[in-house]
Amino acid sequence: WKRRSSVIPLVIDTDTAQDDCVALLVGLLDPAADLVGITMVAGNVGFDQQVKNAQITLAVAGRSGEVPIYLGCRRPLVREWVSAENVHGDGSGGLSMDEEGLEVSAEHGVDALIRLAAENPGTLRIVAIGPLTNIATALVKDPDFVANVGELYIMGGSNNGRGNITAAAEYNFYVDPEAAKAVFAAGFDITVIPWDQLTLRDAVFSREQLAEIAAIGTPLSSFFTRMVDATLAFDESVGIPGSTHPDSLTAAVLLHPELVTAHARYAVDIETGSDLTRGYSAMSWGVHELEPNARVIESVDAAGFFALIRDVLSHSMTPSRSISGL
Repeated sequence: WKRRSSVIPLVIDTDTAQDDCVALLVGLLDPAADLVGITMVAGNVGFDQQVKNAQITLAVAGRSGEVPIYLGCRRPLVREWVSAENVHGDGSGGLSMDEEGLEVSAEHGVDALIRLAAENPGTLRIVAIGPLTNIATALVKDPDFVANVGELYIMGGSNNGRGNITAAAEYNFYVDPEAAKAVFAAGFDITVIPWDQLTLRDAVFSREQLAEIAAIGTPLSSFFTRMVDATLAFDESVGIPGSTHPDSLTAAVLLHPELVTAHARYAVDIETGSDLTRGYSAMSWGVHELEPNARVIESVDAAGFFALIRDVLSHSMTPSRSISGL
């Protein structure tokens, strides 16, 4: 991979909480990105709270009303929704904002994905950082959707490692394993940013790094610090030495492939039939006579990634609205 030379039309499909918000900031503020839409999917916290968190993020970036928010699927394909509110709380560190006059699009998130891909065939990139319900629904609804999407970057699964909601499963795939299984079987050009080992090794910010960000003193860095503080204690309680940033890493790797230091083709499939290993991502590395269907990132330049996030948070943006608690 080499540095991309042009601005990338981008949709972020998200269950907005904590690091999802940071991923949105990357999409909003990185000059390599043209964020054309935000699609909402049921995941981390209550659906309406996720929408609030996206609106707050747009406001802190000074972009309220500029990027449309599309409401997608409010539950997984066939299962009951499972929240991660024990980790994220409300997903925004308790921040709130007067949302009077702010609207979301009347177009459903799945229809927006289909339309935007059709309008930008082969060039639209999707960063999917929540459960894959919207993506799976779009590929069922429109037979051309897979071919129209240029690249699909997925935060999910673990590369033959441990999960984070169960011993076997990473949260996004666990919540809607049927959707994940369908997406990996559909023929997209997929890049996967896994939880273990990648995130746990290369996308954890230590308390020293978090203090460096807090010292920047911009509204963006204050926003980041407020969100991270809400989840840092949980991360440390489960043995992670800092805050985890897989979602913003997914956006960063798409926009700056020079961050990638190792990747390989894998055959990826998702377990749907077992209660014990529901959502497990089986990633075969080329010795089992299976056809690869995804590129899996194995390592990134951790220092370079941190520098990118620090630079994004250094922007001196004036928030579009007053945010209570910031």
